[in-house]
Amino acid sequence: MLNNPKSSKLMIGSREIELTSGSMAKQANGSVILRCGNTVMLAAVTASKEPRAGIDFFPLMVEYSEKMYAAGKIPGGFFKREAKPRTGATLTSRLIDRPIRPCFPKNYNNDVQVIVTVLSFDQTFNPEFLGIVAASAALSISDIPFNGPVGAALIARVDGEYVFCPSIEQLEKSDLEIVVAGTKDAILMVEAGANEVSEEAILGAISVAHKHIKETITLQENLAAQIQKEKLPVPTGFSNPTLEAQINDFLKTTIEDNMKSGNKTQIETLLSTLEKETVEKFTAEDGSNKAEVKYFFSSLKKEKIRKTIIQSKVRPDGRALDEIRDIEIEVGMLPATHGSALFTRGETQSLGVVTLGTPDDEQMEDGLRNTTKSTYFFHYNFPPYSVGEVGNFARTSRRELGHGALAERAIRSILPTHATFPYTIRIVSEILESNGSSSMASVCSGALALMDCGVPITAPVSGIAMGLLIDESGYVVLSDIQGLEDHYGDMDFKVAGSKKGITALQLDIKVGGLSEEILKNALEQAKKGRLHILEKMLQTLEIPREEVSKNAPKIDFIMVKKDKIGVIIGPGGKMIRKIEETSGASISISETVEGQVCIAGENAESVDIAKKMIEGLVKEVEKGEVYEGKVVRITNFGAFIELLPGKEGLLHISKISKERIDKIEDVLEEGDAITVKVLEIDAQHRISLINANYEESVASKTK
Repeated sequence: MLNNPKSSKLMIGSREIELTSGSMAKQANGSVILRCGNTVMLAAVTASKEPRAGIDFFPLMVEYSEKMYAAGKIPGGFFKREAKPRTGATLTSRLIDRPIRPCFPKNYNNDVQVIVTVLSFDQTFNPEFLGIVAASAALSISDIPFNGPVGAALIARVDGEYVFCPSIEQLEKSDLEIVVAGTKDAILMVEAGANEVSEEAILGAISVAHKHIKETITLQENLAAQIQKEKLPVPTGFSNPTLEAQINDFLKTTIEDNMKSGNKTQIETLLSTLEKETVEKFTAEDGSNKAEVKYFFSSLKKEKIRKTIIQSKVRPDGRALDEIRDIEIEVGMLPATHGSALFTRGETQSLGVVTLGTPDDEQMEDGLRNTTKSTYFFHYNFPPYSVGEVGNFARTSRRELGHGALAERAIRSILPTHATFPYTIRIVSEILESNGSSSMASVCSGALALMDCGVPITAPVSGIAMGLLIDESGYVVLSDIQGLEDHYGDMDFKVAGSKKGITALQLDIKVGGLSEEILKNALEQAKKGRLHILEKMLQTLEIPREEVSKNAPKIDFIMVKKDKIGVIIGPGGKMIRKIEETSGASISISETVEGQVCIAGENAESVDIAKKMIEGLVKEVEKGEVYEGKVVRITNFGAFIELLPGKEGLLHISKISKERIDKIEDVLEEGDAITVKVLEIDAQHRISLINANYEESVASKTK
């Protein structure tokens, strides 16, 4: 390798992970190659030379780039180069962003870009969580200020045992899949999907994950110790104790006094008015200290809001710490849809709509693994009017993709299997109002819409968002947080599940980390709130409707032997086209369930016609059976009779009548119906027939 690269290698669980720096992308502020099995990732980080002025957020950009050559594939479609990232890659970018973002110094406002590129892809395990390790390692060895390293672990539970970085086969058997990121001392992020597991199972998985997180941090520290690059200086920010004290004295307790029973609009108006008055009073005539005044106002505002909640146990709307906002539910309000539900909790409102489709509606996605087809997907829309703003409406944001993926995961485990309910299921959540936890409202509206549609889910699920505020005096856990509590809080913790257990979980921490004690308390409080919400849902609709919506397409399926699939399709698809044209139904052969033939139509009649035709095709003709046949072809020696679709037999001229027949056309024409009996089926599957009436007359004459 070039330039004497530095490397660090460690066996973690059953996986050997190696970090190398100094051989690729050397003009970046920091770059690292991560290897695990046949997966190779390049993480490169860069920062702008100067800070971005006039912003109140940290300008971090994270991109997870999948190259199709990594899996030995050429991109599908007309354009043969990678363009827009697939949804999965975008979600991985968010996964990397969330744990590293809190680790940058408060006053560092330079643009920072992290690009993780998959150069080689091992198809035996999911490597996405390693992107967190690679990104953290690149930042740790760079000169960019970063309070890391951050480690990560993917844990599955297989047969009751926790497994680090499981194989694809192990994941398929697992009832829990969880990605955890954190420092050596605390947890920063959790992302989980589960099959209704207990809170204890989640805590156990996080505990195991943290052990491996420490190992991935040791791996990074070993590499950073070899490089020892000096970090760039961080601006100290504004320091003017006199001005800060004057602004604090001006504000007095106005914020605290009004933090008791106001709604979102009232509180926002109050804070906006206070900021305007403060800026007008303390800004110099030349405006030179305006940014400084706004900085101190913002800092004091946050401090006062947090102090009121933590020490006085008073929330912005006057609720108790574990109290859930008022809930209103309506189902079936959209008559032309397949299923609908309007879920309103406080000032957050989600309209859930379910549409059932046929196999033709399955979603195809071309990724690094084989092209996949999904029969269930959840789309989340967040229009700007939901928060009373004007904004971009055309583009789907990363936030919308992330919230939709969380809600999709929360509901997935309670859906019926595709083998028993062969519909494609699409759920859409339209956020009509938002003041906290619209993704969890989407879980509730989605579950209710499924039940309104008549989808036989195994159990209803609900979701809740929890918050945390912590300082030197202690901490408080908040149930059903609203926007202000989320913005000024230290934790965003979303939990979804049924009465039986958790189906999805997402945790993000804005401070140094989360202790096991706080996490346990938050989970217990979340369970109480989640079950309260679920009870409200069940009061509206306790179980799914008995019948699938009359607006939904009618779908039925039959199971056939594998060798009969070709018979149904026919030469060049001739037979399947004939069935579809005759019945008006759509026929598809399942790629996931062997031998399953799905029949979909606008009404039950068309489905029934197609089903009978297919049953006739796959049914075996048996010797001695009588059939109502149709003349399909006439020759000089007999007539060919269609017994079943695609099954013909020969009715010889001597077997048509007891009377002598000179010409078959004298007694039969193409299209005539005739009752025949199977006399013989030879070794070449040729079928010999006799006119059933002729046989009866011969038998009667013999007697």
